[in-house]
Amino acid sequence: MPMKTICGLDVHKDSVFLCILHENGEKIQHKFGVLTEEHECMRDLMLSESVEECAMESTSIYWIPVWRVLKGHLALHLANPYFIKQLPGKKSDVKDAEWIATCLGNDLISGSYVPEDRIQRLR
Repeated sequence: MPMKTICGLDVHKDSVFLCILHENGEKIQHKFGVLTEEHECMRDLMLSESVEECAMESTSIYWIPVWRVLKGHLALHLANPYFIKQLPGKKSDVKDAEWIATCLGNDLISGSYVPEDRIQRLR
């Protein structure tokens, strides 16, 4: 059980799956689109639920817009999809966000390298 409110995000090309786990065991799951407005709505939900830390899994570059909307609001971790898939446990497309949050709550996720904003703009 997490000792704080945490969130897992499974980021895809056309959707973002969110799972918030509260320390009292309450679970909130939601699916968002990929437009900036929807990312901001997702961020506002996370803030209203007092999320302190978030881990996201994404292949390719789909994580970048989500990261930019969330950066500065809570602690972020970019999880390597290969590492997440190697952890034992039940995983499916629907449950991935919950699995990511559970792994974060158990300190099983170490974040991947994310370049500072200036370097990202140069790329």
